[in-house]
Amino acid sequence: MRSIVLLFTFSCFSFISYAQKGTVEGKISDSRTNNAISSVTVEVINANLTKAANVEGQFSFNLDAGKTYAIKISAVGYQTKIVDEVTIEEGKTTALNIIMEAASKTEGEVVVRSSARKETTAALIALQKNTSVVAQVISAEAIRRSPDKNTGEVLRRVPGASVQDGKYLVIRGLADRYNQAMLNGILLSSTEPDRKTFSFDIFPSSIIDNIVINKAFIPELPGEWAGGIVQVNTKDVPAKNFLTVQVGTGFNTQTLGKDFYTYKGSNTDFLGYDNGVRVLPADLPNRSTFTNLDKTQKTAFASSFSNNWIATKHNNDLSQLNNLIQVSGGITKSLGLRSRISGVFAVNYNRTNRNLFYENSIFSIQNSIASKNFDFNNNKYSRDILAGALANISLQLGKDNKISFKNILNVNTTNYATLRTGKEFESNTLVNGTDVGDNIRATELAFKANTFFNTQLSGDHNINPVKARLHWYGSFNILDQYVPDQRRLQYNQDNSLDPNSPYSLLIGASQTSQKTGSRYFGSLSDYIYTAGGDVSRTFNIKNVPQTIKGGYFFQIKDRLFDSRPFAYYLPSDNPTLRHLDPSVVFSPQNFGNGFDNKFGLNEIAGNRFRYIANSIMNAGFLQFDNQLLKKLRIVWGVRVEDFDQVIGSLKKTDDRHVYSRKRDYLPGMNITYKLNDKTNIRLAGSQTVVRPEFRELSTFSFYDFDLGATVSGEPRLIRTKIINADLRYELYPQAGELFTLGMFYKKFIDPIELFANPAAGGASTFNYINAGDATSYGAEFEFRKKLIAVKALKHFTVQGNLSYIYNRI
Repeated sequence: MRSIVLLFTFSCFSFISYAQKGTVEGKISDSRTNNAISSVTVEVINANLTKAANVEGQFSFNLDAGKTYAIKISAVGYQTKIVDEVTIEEGKTTALNIIMEAASKTEGEVVVRSSARKETTAALIALQKNTSVVAQVISAEAIRRSPDKNTGEVLRRVPGASVQDGKYLVIRGLADRYNQAMLNGILLSSTEPDRKTFSFDIFPSSIIDNIVINKAFIPELPGEWAGGIVQVNTKDVPAKNFLTVQVGTGFNTQTLGKDFYTYKGSNTDFLGYDNGVRVLPADLPNRSTFTNLDKTQKTAFASSFSNNWIATKHNNDLSQLNNLIQVSGGITKSLGLRSRISGVFAVNYNRTNRNLFYENSIFSIQNSIASKNFDFNNNKYSRDILAGALANISLQLGKDNKISFKNILNVNTTNYATLRTGKEFESNTLVNGTDVGDNIRATELAFKANTFFNTQLSGDHNINPVKARLHWYGSFNILDQYVPDQRRLQYNQDNSLDPNSPYSLLIGASQTSQKTGSRYFGSLSDYIYTAGGDVSRTFNIKNVPQTIKGGYFFQIKDRLFDSRPFAYYLPSDNPTLRHLDPSVVFSPQNFGNGFDNKFGLNEIAGNRFRYIANSIMNAGFLQFDNQLLKKLRIVWGVRVEDFDQVIGSLKKTDDRHVYSRKRDYLPGMNITYKLNDKTNIRLAGSQTVVRPEFRELSTFSFYDFDLGATVSGEPRLIRTKIINADLRYELYPQAGELFTLGMFYKKFIDPIELFANPAAGGASTFNYINAGDATSYGAEFEFRKKLIAVKALKHFTVQGNLSYIYNRI
């Protein structure tokens, strides 16, 4: 699909108002550790203003607009720095990120001069240069300068990464299950119950402090990934009060002014939830009672369901415009004695219209001869709602203690109509010995709402007497999915050789079809409880810093899944009924008693349409950060993960009951060798694992309209083990410039894959299997270069990246 999206955004900024004033705010960090420096004195030289940075290394000044200032930063143990060319604009905020170099004990006072432009860019590059692992770092400043409106769009700019559907991250060619997400240092669950993935578009870019994409494993990180682990850190301590409002609109050339199909839903769909229009009929008995009814009694409930099976065409409709609203704000208040309470708050709403065209086919192979089962063309018209809220509150107690309370609520809904045409090759309609297939028309109407809620409580404490740092956290997470009244219909042309031949409803005596004449109601709830902490201690050996770190991680996941699929059937053929239009074919008068030549109704029974699941993770790690001489740094250690889970039923006598428990020892080592102050060589090796998800282990079978086949879980799946190796060369010619070239290799043992089992009669299935092994290798290149050679372009920078990735199963 080719599309052009234009977004017009209008921003309004509200700060504490000063006549003819502007603001400069910044953050001061250590060049080696990237940690904030708190004991810093900040002086505006030509304004005679001085203040101390807060415990987060942040400072803020309100200065006269239209002037240029110089700012002096000094701290014990660091080289003094003077930043020139700090220009203040009226009503605007100038962001300034500053890195400080440690001072040598043998040298006198050293004063380093830099410009505001160079310093801010250098801080961004320094984050990546000084990290202990193979990683990519995206700073708040880089996000601020980009046109990206959410985290999913920001991540597209990372070498070796791409984004599917604007939100699902693919790193090094590895999608979904091979990547993980962390929010403020705490592991997140999937935002999609049917796939192991995280929807990164739920985070507005305005509330992001920084993003770190780790591509190499170290023991302090969770061990269940292979492509990358994305650490999203949100703002919680603003340098000053602020309020930002963004209102935007836009359009997609694939939808605006073109045919766009929708179906009648509820009047609250635009908010991302159904107000009850699609719910099960109130008079419908529960599953067990309904199953025990006879055919006549079951069919009597058919008229209780809504009769809404068609999608209506719209065009040149202003409702096809996209809408965007983002409001974010922050407050900070001093409590005295170097204590402070701060908060960051945000709400966002984004409605997007999409028209996705895609093709899909399945082939069967018999006696080394391939034959096509079907060949479909699909247009998926969707209205996607992304709405959410964020509230982060932070309490700083003195310079050594900080407690944070962070919350995110997100609603991610897609409301769509898929129209399908194409051919099925199952009727053996032969012309000159060739199966020409049946022409088909099919539709799927659906509403899928995911609600994601995460709350975190965490603390950071400096234990100065023993030069140690304690970090602890607790988290509760809920993921709810609601799929009310998903409907599918398929019509086949009576004579595919005659273009004027009518189409008739594909329906027969089977009472269990999910492919056509079906309705599906499903709900899923995940509850996740997380707790843990770590302690790190830094000490010197011959004046060279060394760090030892150990920690514990505990997580419980509970899932409740329930669904009720219904199927219409025709006990004996009735061509008159089957030739009716979808708008009237399931009218009440067309239902009989379940035995005659009119439609009947049945609920597809079986315990595979509901299950419960539970998993418990206990993990601990021990990690060393050793600085050997001044050029060689090694971060190494081991993580132990003990993981057990039960799926299907807690009763061992239930045939759905599946239990497993494994303990994995996951070593990791990252070596950084500094050829000089501008050049790093990195070497990394590790072992990680990827475990099957609840959905993949369950016996639940569900017809996937997009695939044109049934997807079924496999209880015998085992975890995948991955051996990882990385080698990277990094050159940082001058502040704000970089050149990196890296290679990686991965070996997968028992990778989990989706395997197609084509069959005749529409019975094609996809099953999860453990393939024997797989390999992945590739190269990544990134550069950033200032155009300072040409005076007219001295403020311009050119940058880019290129990746080559090869995967084989």
